[in-house]
Amino acid sequence: MAVSFGNVGKVPELKRRILITLALLAIYRVGIHIPTPGINTEALMALFAQAKGTLFGLFDMFAGGGFRRLSVFALGIMPYISAAIILELLQVSVPYLERLAKEGEAGRKKIVQYTRYGTIVLSIIQAMGISIGLERMRGVAGEMIVMNPGWSFRLMTILTLTAGTAFVMWLGEQITEKGIGNGISLIIMAGIVAGMPSAIINTVRLVKTGELGIFTVILLLVLMVAVVAIIVYVETAQRRIPVQYAKRVVGRRMYGGQSTFLPLKINTSGVIPPIFASSIIMFPATIANFIQHPIMKKISAMLNPTGWLYIVLYVILIFFFCYFYTAIVFNPVDVADNMKKFGGYIPGIRPGKWTADYIDKVLTRITLGGAIYVSAICVLPTFLITKFGVPFYFGGTALLIVIQVAIDTIQQMETHLLTRHYDGLLTKKSSRRR
Repeated sequence: MAVSFGNVGKVPELKRRILITLALLAIYRVGIHIPTPGINTEALMALFAQAKGTLFGLFDMFAGGGFRRLSVFALGIMPYISAAIILELLQVSVPYLERLAKEGEAGRKKIVQYTRYGTIVLSIIQAMGISIGLERMRGVAGEMIVMNPGWSFRLMTILTLTAGTAFVMWLGEQITEKGIGNGISLIIMAGIVAGMPSAIINTVRLVKTGELGIFTVILLLVLMVAVVAIIVYVETAQRRIPVQYAKRVVGRRMYGGQSTFLPLKINTSGVIPPIFASSIIMFPATIANFIQHPIMKKISAMLNPTGWLYIVLYVILIFFFCYFYTAIVFNPVDVADNMKKFGGYIPGIRPGKWTADYIDKVLTRITLGGAIYVSAICVLPTFLITKFGVPFYFGGTALLIVIQVAIDTIQQMETHLLTRHYDGLLTKKSSRRR
């Protein structure tokens, strides 16, 4: 493995892409610490310390800590992700967008352009809501969060946060184009990983004070390695459906006749189900924190992340979104039609509708396994917090994102190395042709 990583420096283009990626991510992390004008940052951070189990805590995790500081990158990349998901959902119901999605590179560029416009619109709406909400907030000691409320503050906040989101979106696109890996995913990963040093320091402090036993820490480390191994295994696992292509004679040449397979991922929906599920459940709890009423307080307590009601609803919503999002991103009818068009068929299954039904049946079964896997990984942090008193979230959505992004980035680096006949990061034998 050390030799394989040493090969990275032997490929100038790959080395340059890695350095560009690290430099752009460093710029993003610097921007996280630049506060929005007119905010009492200390009072805001103290207030957010009490909102870790709400929607604010979830947003802050994806913003890399910028939301609790209300930095210029407070909205992070979430408006871009929301706009991309909205357009993806609209492709099913809007014929124009559906045609664009099938037009290849030209259609993809048009959809990306619409995603950018949608990102700006969502950023303006969210920034307006944040500015108005902050004016009504008070700190833990009753101090004002906004020093000089009014339209001047609102317009400044809208301009600052929208410009910050546009810049983060540009950084992500530059990383994808000139760096290595998916820029948007790497920015989210950087924000999540940035919280690990403080969590480790806090754990060491608890061990020194005796609040957390050394045996518990060792058990958690073993469990963490096991969970990471399971995630890597499932995320790279595939259900391969054999596909046979018939021989075709074109002129004097014969084409086709080869055997291949249709790869179906176990977790086709990725991290979208836990993100959507946690957002929906945390929304009522977040609203309840701002309404001083006994009923709302009771609702907030019932939806506590460590409560049984939260866990049950969370698992149900994860199952729902796993099937819902898989049905949107993978259409068995289109796959069956494309196979039939190029002379492909599944052995023992008739082409056309029968092939689509067979693929849908297989996809439904493996999605069940994927939903169980995602639910188990996301519920694990709650179990650790309640049983062992872990001072930070281990597992869950954050761990899924980090590992998925890491796998994707390593695979891209692997491709660069193998195309230049160097040992890859994941291969055991040399790929040099002799």
